[in-house]
Amino acid sequence: MTTDTRIDIEVEDEAWTAAVPDAVHLTHVAAFTTLAALIPTRMHEGVTILLADDEAVRELNQRFRDKDTATNVLSFPAPPNPEYHLGDIALAYGVCAREAEEQGKPLAHHLQHLVAHGVLHLVGYDHQTDAQAEAMEGLERTILDRLGVPDPYA
Repeated sequence: MTTDTRIDIEVEDEAWTAAVPDAVHLTHVAAFTTLAALIPTRMHEGVTILLADDEAVRELNQRFRDKDTATNVLSFPAPPNPEYHLGDIALAYGVCAREAEEQGKPLAHHLQHLVAHGVLHLVGYDHQTDAQAEAMEGLERTILDRLGVPDPYA
């Protein structure tokens, strides 16, 4: 197994690190663990993750999905490329923080869940049908268990 995985993390909204001081580390670990759980041979691929504010994610959602609203996480799979870049993920601080509070869970756990969720989208998983959702949620549970994060669907 190669371990030259490239996980680039950009903190655009400092609210992330104010609320979760180790947000960058947790994001990196969640992305790496997700890739490792899929297929060890994928460990040479890379992702870029943006920890943004709601407005930045709203703008991305409007531009690329024609939806004028912020959402918790967006995934943008890359076409096949010689650099093995899987794609980009953006997370909206305000949406994620509100969801974590409403669901009674630490923001750090919600962050790791959504990073895993986003990486799974980059490699082709989806949740449009019940069968797809079941498969994707099963992988998320396995990954989150490895990270020590409780089952978000329990």
